[in-house]
Amino acid sequence: MTVGNVTIGEAARRSGVSARMVRHYEGLGLLPAVARTESGYRQYGEADIHTLRFIKRSRDLGFSMEEIAELVGLWNNRRRTSSSVKRIAEKHLGELEQRIADMQSMRNTLAHLVHCCHGDARPDCPILDDLAN
Repeated sequence: MTVGNVTIGEAARRSGVSARMVRHYEGLGLLPAVARTESGYRQYGEADIHTLRFIKRSRDLGFSMEEIAELVGLWNNRRRTSSSVKRIAEKHLGELEQRIADMQSMRNTLAHLVHCCHGDARPDCPILDDLAN
C-alpha cells in the first residue's frame, strides 16, 4: 500500500509505536528529519513508517537503542556487508543466552527455597535465611 504524507498519529498507528516513541526515535536520529507542514506539523512518508516498523521489530527482539542505531545505519547502507549485521546479532544472541541462563539459575534457586520452606505458622524460613546470607 502506498502511503502519502501522514501525521505523527497516523504514522504511529501504522507502525505500531506510540507518537511519543516516534518523536523519541526521531530525536535519537534513528529517523531522518521529516517534512513539516507550514504550521509545523510533522509529515511522515512510507519510508518513515517502514523505518519505524524496523525499529519496533528490533526493539521486540530486545536490541538496545545503540544496536538499533547500528542496524538502521546498516539497513540504509546498500554497501553494507551481512557480516556486519551478523556480528551485531550474534553479540545480542550471546547476551540473551547469558540472561536466560542467569534467570534459569535464579528460578532453580528460588524453586529449591520454596520447596524447603514449610509455609506454616513457625518463624523458621529457609527463604529468609538464604536472603540474609
